[in-house]
Amino acid sequence: MRVLCVGRHAFLSEHLCRYFSDLGTQCEAVIGSSAISAAAARFEPNVMVCDSDLLTPALLDAWGADPALAGVSVLAVSLTRRPDEGMVRAPDAGVIYLPALEREQVLALLTAASQPRGVRAPESWHMTPPAPASIA
Repeated sequence: MRVLCVGRHAFLSEHLCRYFSDLGTQCEAVIGSSAISAAAARFEPNVMVCDSDLLTPALLDAWGADPALAGVSVLAVSLTRRPDEGMVRAPDAGVIYLPALEREQVLALLTAASQPRGVRAPESWHMTPPAPASIA
């Protein structure tokens, strides 16, 4: 699995690469949002892990229109702030607080995010379909 690791600065980008490389992925570090499109076209990531402080709805919209990024799931990550502490909320981005997750949970998120049709619930989760609506 190829993971594009995007941070505000080189230290954070490289740290994300080390973290996700230790999980068995192939990573490429990107500093800031301006270099993402070129890196994605060259690297062809399955998933993008992005510092949550970089994400804005406008940036996510731009990535959705970019051929190199349109099909790539985005996981917004933070090493310092929990999701309830003001991180961006967007329909195309999952938000994770890395220090709170176990290795297996991060691997499950990466696997789900890299699926070509989006995130699916694990097969072990049993979901009850909603009852059919009655017509009045």
